[in-house]
Amino acid sequence: MAMTALRRERPDAGTPPTSAVAEPDEDILILVSEANRAIGTGGKLAVHQEGLLHRAFSIFLFDEAGRVLLQRRDLGKYHSGGLWANTCCGHPRAGERTKAAAHRRLGEELGMKAALGFGFRARYRTSLDHGLIENELVYVYAGRAEGPMALNPDEVCETRLISLPDLIQETARRPEAYAYWLRHYLLRHAPDLQSLSEALRVGALSRPGARRIPAPR
Repeated sequence: MAMTALRRERPDAGTPPTSAVAEPDEDILILVSEANRAIGTGGKLAVHQEGLLHRAFSIFLFDEAGRVLLQRRDLGKYHSGGLWANTCCGHPRAGERTKAAAHRRLGEELGMKAALGFGFRARYRTSLDHGLIENELVYVYAGRAEGPMALNPDEVCETRLISLPDLIQETARRPEAYAYWLRHYLLRHAPDLQSLSEALRVGALSRPGARRIPAPR
């Protein structure tokens, strides 16, 4: 299959240029610097093969009891298949606003609509299965889990609700059953997630300032 080279944007001063290619019809992701400035674009697969830093989002939906909605990824996903993860995650496409991408993906994966509020920003890098590397600067959104769902079988096997304390215990006891990024959020951002759950419960979720998370060493 032919590969299409991508147009490069001018990188930030002091940021070495990167390169990535895309397959036809493949999602084009936004490459960023550690300061969260867009420095270019790259095909989804190549970005994860090369471990390039890119923009992403994660969604946590909570029910009225404060339980978080989890999804189990379809076995055929390009990485982390069959693992439990938070409600939804993904990447904004080139030219797409991050929050708009979060709403889009929530519909594509779970057939849901939800009002989303920004919670915090996270940063992680890890090696995944199939030789891929996840290297993301993540916008984390939260909202209320309500209304009907229509699961996309190509994306999601099943869903369930669980309290944050129980989820923290489960991921510590059976880490192999959970996606890396969910374990990272619970390890590094449990107080933030608990605050978001409580804010939703009293209807006080707003848009607090983004928090800069140091890059992993």
